[in-house]
Amino acid sequence: MSPRDSWVSPLSGRYASNEMLFLFSERSRASTWRLLWLWLAEGQKSLGLPISDAAIAQMEANIKLTEEDFEIAAVEEARRRHDVMAMVHAFGKVAPAASGIIHWGATSCYVTDNTELIFMKRGLEMLLPKLAGIITKLADFAAEYKDLPCLAFTHGQTAQPHTVGKRASLWIKDFLMDLRNLERAKDDLEFRGVKGTTGTQASFLAIFDGDHYKVEQLDDYVTKRAGFQTTCDIACQTYSRHVDLDTSNSFSSFGATCQKICGDIRRLASFREMEEPFGKDQIGSSAMAYKRNPMLSERCTSLARYLANLNKNAADTYASQWLERSLDDSAIRRLYIPEMFLCADSILIILDNIFSGLVVYPAMIKRRLTDELPFMATENIIMALVAKGISRQEAHEKIRVHSHAAAYEIKAMGKDNNLIELVKGDPFFEPILEELPKLLDPQSFVGRAPQQVEKFLSGPVKMALEPYKALLNNEAVAEIHV
Repeated sequence: MSPRDSWVSPLSGRYASNEMLFLFSERSRASTWRLLWLWLAEGQKSLGLPISDAAIAQMEANIKLTEEDFEIAAVEEARRRHDVMAMVHAFGKVAPAASGIIHWGATSCYVTDNTELIFMKRGLEMLLPKLAGIITKLADFAAEYKDLPCLAFTHGQTAQPHTVGKRASLWIKDFLMDLRNLERAKDDLEFRGVKGTTGTQASFLAIFDGDHYKVEQLDDYVTKRAGFQTTCDIACQTYSRHVDLDTSNSFSSFGATCQKICGDIRRLASFREMEEPFGKDQIGSSAMAYKRNPMLSERCTSLARYLANLNKNAADTYASQWLERSLDDSAIRRLYIPEMFLCADSILIILDNIFSGLVVYPAMIKRRLTDELPFMATENIIMALVAKGISRQEAHEKIRVHSHAAAYEIKAMGKDNNLIELVKGDPFFEPILEELPKLLDPQSFVGRAPQQVEKFLSGPVKMALEPYKALLNNEAVAEIHV
């Protein structure tokens, strides 16, 4: 059957990177199981159990599965209805000297759960530098535009101006929280280790004739071989599914951040103030040839929405576990754990492309700011009049009347904002007419925004990115498949 005759997840067919796809691939998973069996045998041999050098050598030589290995395992699984035992059988076929000791004392979760933990740790190690790279590019953008005044919006209405760089810094602040959350998720991962059927290590205690020290040594050996510093001090047949929930909550938070930021970019694109990069031959609409749709931001929003909601699966799975363990966690985790990482990876690829070529239109920003500035200058005008000894209440009433008249001309008549002309034509405002240019200077409305951006970038942002400095290539742009 052609691959085109079977459904393929868009995450694998269109969006995710090859390295993340390989991490969660069938070959990667099965090979990691074999590594875990090898490490278990190595540890058992080093602690005095009768395992031959030939057994270890044959296991080492056959970690990566061949197509024939998969076929053998598939036939056995169809017969036994047990994926782990099918793989034990296939491994024993190519490592006959080890066939009697593979999986000695272990339960299925020794390979399944420990592999999930290894994949989550490696996956986070792949994602975190990508997120740091995006923050770096956005920080460069914020520094470049820290002084460019623009309209701010509260309640969907124009508000006191800040700067383009300040808005980007607000995005960075949220990304820094996600960076911290994902770092914590990685650092909190503990290896399940060598725990036996219900976490008591009874089978290993029996193998070592009641020697508790050797059981602990075996657990520690396999944990270190897997690249973890700590093992679960208390576990049952599985590691607690609360681990999946905690990890997925960090991903959910990241998904929410991406929806918010891409939503902002899409709104700014509708104002013609800012635009994601648009390819020379890119088509925005099949019907409306002039359109430059924010396709990347829209795609990112869509994927981020999916990612933000995956934690519900983790929460329900954790809550539904009966007593020490029930198998209703298995099939769903085969879906949402890989999807969580593939989806986040896909989003980061898109964001890298967006922030590598974000386009700003200063002239349009200035035009829109100029249209609204007279209204925003009203408070400055009132304060200037008060400084000249004029009643604040009188000044407020005068400016209120003129403001409403100007607003009517704009909204009802479609005319330009003429508030300043009305002020200039009213003798009441004569004492401050010479000050009007200064009172209307956009730079006077942004407060400490430029200084805030500088301090933020040189402080918290620089500190957060420091661990990733050697891993970043700020010139490279992640490849988008479609």
